[in-house]
Amino acid sequence: MFVSFFPTPKTFFLSAVAWTGLAMAIWFLGFNQWQTGLNILGGYVPPVIEGERPPFLSAERAWTYIYIVANGVLFVAVWAFIERNRWFKWSVAGTTLILLSTYFNVQISVYLNDWYGDFYDLIQRALSEPGTVTASDYFGKLATVAWILIPYIMVLVLLDFFVSHYVFRWRTAMNDYYMGHWPRLRSVEGAAQRVQEDTMRFARIVEGLGVSFVRSIMTLIAFLPLLYGLSQQVTELPVIGQVDGSLVYVALLSAAFGTVLLAVVGFKLPGLEFNNQKVEAAYRKELVYGEDSAERAAPPHVSELYSAVRRNYFRLYFHYLYFGIARWSYLQASNFVPLIALGPTVVAGAITLGVFTQINNAFGQVEESFKFLANSWTTIIDLLSIHKRLIAFEALIHGEPLPDPMPGASNA
Repeated sequence: MFVSFFPTPKTFFLSAVAWTGLAMAIWFLGFNQWQTGLNILGGYVPPVIEGERPPFLSAERAWTYIYIVANGVLFVAVWAFIERNRWFKWSVAGTTLILLSTYFNVQISVYLNDWYGDFYDLIQRALSEPGTVTASDYFGKLATVAWILIPYIMVLVLLDFFVSHYVFRWRTAMNDYYMGHWPRLRSVEGAAQRVQEDTMRFARIVEGLGVSFVRSIMTLIAFLPLLYGLSQQVTELPVIGQVDGSLVYVALLSAAFGTVLLAVVGFKLPGLEFNNQKVEAAYRKELVYGEDSAERAAPPHVSELYSAVRRNYFRLYFHYLYFGIARWSYLQASNFVPLIALGPTVVAGAITLGVFTQINNAFGQVEESFKFLANSWTTIIDLLSIHKRLIAFEALIHGEPLPDPMPGASNA
């Protein structure tokens, strides 16, 4: 699954984590101060109003972007020297490009959070003090966001296009790897499905979850300090009272509760999904044989196979019923957590509409990052079942015993 595409997968992923940690340590230990006195933007330094965050392309932020891109390029260059496999341009350089693009998207989210704060303060002033905000002020503020949204949209479109090719290359790498061992694998039930379908689904899901996970980490790095600072304007929490950095802890506890809840109620689902593919493969295989032989796919045997499919689906539907109740109840309830937490502060009139919007947006970003597992649980269930099938598939290649059935698989 990984060795076919990435060069020495364990070493590669560990080196990526270590490289990122080292780059962050160097940056926060003083390298970020080297920007002082540097004229990075060629003479143009956007004005910074006292009390406001630097604009998106200030000299300070431009230096940060240059440092991060340089680290990405250097990481690719080092791996080009260590090991270049057939898929190097996609697995190493492509993965790095996707991560850098994800960082860019997170920075846009931070910028938009600041922009919405200023914009809603403008709206509050216009509504509470008629005549103080002109049409040029209003539409001028709207125009300031266009110059960043246009390239942002272009990046999103191009990234989606690139990721589509990236996933297909990964699928091709797995396809070639498995077909190279086809004489040994062809006897496995559902072998054709695993090569044709599971490889594509695995690559797509891992890429999607991987990017979402990295984006969650980057979002936490960007928004946690912002939310902690904004929490100082929160007068108190309901029942608990005043707590420094209160909203950070509220977001963490809310996400942790949801993650544990869904992990417990969804414990059996991966096994049932795994078993579902087994019974489907057995049924499909018999029907395919029946196309070429009148002796196969006899009604009694087909009915028995289809009964196994029906039993597993009905069990799956039952377990997804209570899982859905828990999942949707939690996701809907979590939308009201920041509104409840901000209740005393809003009633006291201690913040403006703009600050309220900033806090609400920042809280949403942090909480969404914390509850990555809760939001992705159904996808993770699907991935676990695919991974289990491919692991059993690869065990034959290496002459290893088949892994134990997943929880719930033997009960279907």
